[in-house]
Amino acid sequence: MAGVCQEENESCYTRVAMKIYLDTCCLNRPFDDQSQERIRLETEAVMIILARFGRKEWTWLGSQALEIEIERAPDVEAQSRLKRIAEFVAQSTKIGQKELERARELESAGFSGFDAVHLACAENGAANVFLTTDDRLLKSAKRFSKKIHVKVENPLDWLKEMI
Repeated sequence: MAGVCQEENESCYTRVAMKIYLDTCCLNRPFDDQSQERIRLETEAVMIILARFGRKEWTWLGSQALEIEIERAPDVEAQSRLKRIAEFVAQSTKIGQKELERARELESAGFSGFDAVHLACAENGAANVFLTTDDRLLKSAKRFSKKIHVKVENPLDWLKEMI
């Protein structure tokens, strides 16, 4: 997705306004047991994506749902880490009536409660892609792809397409 460079030092890779929603599973991936190859590779993908956010090549779309889920993290240390990472969210979608109604529709289509709220927020925030490492959510998104209005991908698979 190369874009047009406007300045010599500007990254040509993504002047396109790529808006990416990361769910809590993605944010937790770097803190999971790295002895499994899949987890290590997904961690690398998440770290590359976070670095692109830091360089303002892509926009990180978060939500009030993400903030609530971080607040509910049972481990105080994990909660603190997640809050520090989430400080870099560039745009955030609030949970309003529109998001709640859409989440109810998504729940009736087969998505679990919080996943439905995350998806509704990502849709309302006009995310280009919703990234998750949650296999159950990925399977549901594939099964119900015609009912959702955002592409749902694993960060590693998506990043391989992008580079």
